[in-house]
Amino acid sequence: MFRCKKNPLIEAKDVKSSRPDFHVDGIFNCGACRFQKQILLVCRIAESAGSSQHIVKIPVLKIGENTSKIDVLSIVREEHPDLDFSDRRTIVKRIDGRRKVAYLTSFSHLRIARSNDGIHFTVDDKPMVLPETAEESWGMEDPRITEIGKNYYINYTAVSQEGPATGLMKTQDFQHFERLGIIFAPENKDVAIFPGKINGLYYALNRPASAEFAMPKMWICESPDLVHWGRQHPLYSGLNSEWDNTKIGGGAVPFLTRKGWIEIYHAVDYNSHYCLGAMLLDRDNPRKILARTRKPILRPETKYEKQGFFGNTVFTCGCIPSGDKVIVYYGAADDKICRADYTLDEIFQALEP
Repeated sequence: MFRCKKNPLIEAKDVKSSRPDFHVDGIFNCGACRFQKQILLVCRIAESAGSSQHIVKIPVLKIGENTSKIDVLSIVREEHPDLDFSDRRTIVKRIDGRRKVAYLTSFSHLRIARSNDGIHFTVDDKPMVLPETAEESWGMEDPRITEIGKNYYINYTAVSQEGPATGLMKTQDFQHFERLGIIFAPENKDVAIFPGKINGLYYALNRPASAEFAMPKMWICESPDLVHWGRQHPLYSGLNSEWDNTKIGGGAVPFLTRKGWIEIYHAVDYNSHYCLGAMLLDRDNPRKILARTRKPILRPETKYEKQGFFGNTVFTCGCIPSGDKVIVYYGAADDKICRADYTLDEIFQALEP
């Protein structure tokens, strides 16, 4: 494995804000695909409205009867002793002894970055899509791209006060997008859809979560049409592992190799470090894990991975297999996009039953 010498490939300074009064906090967690001889990244762009010592400004989506628009909510810190502002990502309120996210401090949309060589990217000046539904009232995050036939299916985390859900849209030209609606209700995220049917059905990884019972784990499910999903089945918890022992979820879209499906996933260790690992799933029955990496294939080690909006984080939503190599695009410290290259043999050698 080697990290690209040009890392970070894209930073917040490379992105034009969606409106003059917004500040770009980061570009990260991108889906990836090849399209018309280019590599496209569909990126998460996080923006904020600017805050001071006394006032926090929060972008939110206001839903009208027939329209929606992005507005700014101002909160005076001193007037809300019930709110916890200590985490720069969220504002938390305690209700009946339980902590609940009241607001997100940033608002995310999706935007395209384009490259001819996979290293030097140009970010579009305008959003690919903006949030527009009630389920997206706190933003759109962490897109994955699955190519099936002529269609590119883009699933993403739709965030609202109800929690994270999973939305789906499709396109053939990356100019026109058809929204297919919410495919997984809150709380469910980290969805990665397999690129094609397996024994007549589509499969997807997902991560339902329960704040009251279990830690998040990776599940797998089936669909006849990519919209209606069922037969949910737990796939992997990681609770007995050395590194993927707290939060865990799908990462990049799985890709098929001579040995089976490779899934590059993310997990969080007891030090709150986000790392990447890989698992090998059976070609004909992806519910069956054949092997996985006992150690991370990528952990936060460089300055740009350790320092940023949320440090000690590497997180992938997209990779591009190319012959015997795999290009992994990943978010570093929740504010920049980087690249790491692997050979398939490296990944195979790291896998253990």
